[in-house]
This record gives sequence, C-alpha cells and structure tokens, in this order.
Amino acid sequence: MAAGQQFDNPKKNYMKDILQQKATRIQLLITDCDGVLTDGGVYYGANGEENKKFNMRDGMGVERLRKLAGIETAIITGEKSPSVVARAEKLNITELHLFAKNKPEVLRDIMTRLELKAEEVAYIGDDYNDAEVLKMVGLSAAPADALPGIRNMVDYVCHANGGDACFREFAELIIEAQTGANQGVPVKNGAVTLSNGRKIGAGEPCYIIAEIGINHNGSLEIAKQLIDEAVAAKADAVKFQKRTPEICVPKDQWEIMRDTPWGRMSYIDYKRKTEFGIAEYAAIDQYCKKLGIDWFVSPWDVNSVDFMEQLDTVIYKLASASLTDTALIEKILQTGRPLMLSTGMSTMNEIDTAMAFIHQYDPNYPVMVAHSTSAYPCKPEELNLRMIQTLEQKFPGIPVGYSGHETGLATTVGAVAMGATFVERHFTLDRAMWGSDHAASVEPQGLQRLVRDIRDVETAAGDGIKKVYESELAPMKRLRVNISAEYNEKFNA
Repeated sequence: MAAGQQFDNPKKNYMKDILQQKATRIQLLITDCDGVLTDGGVYYGANGEENKKFNMRDGMGVERLRKLAGIETAIITGEKSPSVVARAEKLNITELHLFAKNKPEVLRDIMTRLELKAEEVAYIGDDYNDAEVLKMVGLSAAPADALPGIRNMVDYVCHANGGDACFREFAELIIEAQTGANQGVPVKNGAVTLSNGRKIGAGEPCYIIAEIGINHNGSLEIAKQLIDEAVAAKADAVKFQKRTPEICVPKDQWEIMRDTPWGRMSYIDYKRKTEFGIAEYAAIDQYCKKLGIDWFVSPWDVNSVDFMEQLDTVIYKLASASLTDTALIEKILQTGRPLMLSTGMSTMNEIDTAMAFIHQYDPNYPVMVAHSTSAYPCKPEELNLRMIQTLEQKFPGIPVGYSGHETGLATTVGAVAMGATFVERHFTLDRAMWGSDHAASVEPQGLQRLVRDIRDVETAAGDGIKKVYESELAPMKRLRVNISAEYNEKFNA
C-alpha cells in the first residue's frame, strides 16, 4: 500500500476492510526502535553517551492501546541503548528485547510464552532486518520512509516517517478496529457452502478436484471413463473447461493447419472438435449425479457462462488466464454460484484487484482462492507453496486452496499440510495420450494415491492437544525409567 493511502476506490476500500479485519485480531503490538520510535539518528551527549530522540505522541499511542483496547506493546531492537531502556520503563513496557540478533527467534519465544498465534501479533519495522518478522505476523506496517522493499511487503504504510509518530498512527488504526468503528465490515467465516450442502474451507475435509479439463479429447466415452476413475479414487469433484472457440481463438489463428487424431485440420475446427455441447454436458450431469460426485467447469468466456446456466453445477472456477477478465468475473457473479479463483501467472496487485471487484459486487459473495503456478509441468522450485499461507493472511476467512501442475504427488499433499482447503490436479487416463494437458496430469493410480495420502495427512494432523494414547502404555511400562503417579496407579490397579 502506498503511503498516505486514502482508500478512495473499490480496491482500496476492500483492502481497508481486510486491514481492519486483521486489526480486530491483534493482542500484541511489537515495534522496532531505530527508524520507527526514533528517526534513525544518533545523538551524543556532552560526555559522549548515545541518546535517542523519541516522539511523545508514540508514547501516548502505547498508553491508548493499553487503555482502550487492552493491548500491550513490545520492543525488539538490535541496539543496546540506555535511552531505549529508560523509554520502555517510563511507558511500562516489560517486553523489551535489546541487542536482538535473531528477531524471528525472539518473536517465536514471545508468542510461545504469551500463548499468542501469529494472527494475534502486529509488527512495525523499517529495515531489512525486520523482513522475516514482518512475514511472520498477522498485521504488518512500516513508516513512510522505510526502505522500499519493506514498504512493498507490509499490510500498511504509515503517512508518518520514523520518529514522527508513525507508531501512534499504526496504534490508532488497531484501536479504531477494535473499538467498534468497523462493525459493518463483513468477516468471512472460513467456509463456502455449495448448493448440495457440502462445505469447502477451514475445519472441513480437503475438497479434492480431478480436473478432466480437455483431456477427454472431445469424447464423451473417455469423459465417462475419467469420471469412473475419479469416483474410484474417492475424489470429491471432476472439472471440465468450457470455451466458445470463435471467441477464445484469435482470428489470425483460425486457419492454421494442425495435425490431430482426426486428421489434419484448421485450428478452429480442432477447437470445435474438442468442445462438448449441451447433449454431452447433460449426459455428464446425469452421470455424475448418479455416481454421487460433484462436477463443474472453468468457463473461458461470457457466452460459456450463459451456456452452462442451462445446467446446475455447484461452482464456477475462474482459470488463471481469466483473472483479469472483469467482464467474465461479473458474468459469473450474476449467477450467484460460488466462485473459485486460480491465481497462476498473476501478481499480488492483480489478485487484489480481482478480489476487490468481487467484494464491491457483494461483500459476502462466496469466493475461494487457489494458489497456482501456470507452468506445465511446473518445476518444484517454482511451486512456491508458502503462497498458500500468504493468501490465508491476505484474505482472512476466505478458503484458500491449491491448483497444481507438477508431475509428482508429494507436493500436492504438502499443500494440504500447509493449509490448502481444496486441491485440484489435472487428470488423465494415460499421460501418453494426444493433447496439450496430458503430460502434466495424474493417472488413475496416481489419483488414488493422492486422495489416500491427503486423507492420511488430515487424520495424522490431530487436534494439537498432547495426550498419551493407549498404544503407548505398554512401551511406557516397559521402557520408561520414572513413571508418573497417575500412570503408576493404572499399572498397579
């Protein structure tokens, strides 16, 4: 966000709402010292001692946070200045960490001791030694004169410079959010409910999508075989792609000749050959309902949405290539059906713009976001799975998932372990089949293993509460040197 931001357009208004939602969760505000509480200058007294110049308004911010929102302040600094100690004492700041060479480690220690989650902590910093901490917290900020890379990564850039009450500005933002000024801001509840009652989101089993896409090669029979295999693998849904060739294929490519399984033909005729019509999709609809599996499509143009509205699918998926197509997004929004956005080949600015567009249409619209990298197949080093957590923090309460185009299975399972509430993988009967998407697709046995491993990871995740299981009692009795009284009584009963 730019300094001096006024939130004067839909995207900015949306980001203000997100900022306020994050601010409502904060229970501790942590600040760097030099460049935030001070102007970064070093002042020497008559005897050569180092002094710091603090702003009284920042001190008032500490007091107002404590009094109005019940939030304490902490300081983590790499310096060891007596003036910082004196300032902390004056403001009754007990969480003071001087000479911190590893700020992330200090932050983890604070959160452990105070039993705080990352989303309950805010941090304001100005330099690159703050970068890792800024990534770890739920709400981040920087002074207006922070280094460019820091300003670009935080949730909020203050109007004020370091030492000029930027801390007070950030504190007031949190106070405003927590004292009811944002009562009208809709907070997503973390799950989207489909028309058939199924839920996608936090606390629900991962929604596993086998993307058939165009891997049916224009054959209804192959499509049904793929649906059969998806059902056998216990996937939750199959997905297709729907295009109007005359709209999606640039006219200068229509007459380019291409070798296909049906012989040599123009590119436009080839695209028409691989598209299903109403008869095929009606058959798919009946077949999926009979087998108890969800189905839906990625429409690539406005006419395709009109076409699909003849049927009753549970979701619309927006392909990564369409993220900037506002006309298509608006057409989907008019249907009221849940929308799943894929974010490959996109910048954060483009993602923000699409989400703001949806928010402006309806702040409570059922939307989900999928992290993706649009390379086919995608190299592991370009999967960037940590983006799942970045999106979760960016859009709190909105289900975040993963659309993968890699060749293996482990990284998709890893995406679920990292918080993906839904996953999508291209699916084929045979990767050697003719067509552009088969090589980056999963075959039937692979899909079965993927679903099995995801369910195992979900089961293994547990509830986070430490306990001793019945299966551990015999090894405890056999191996432990000193057994606690509660179990000693069990063994001697």
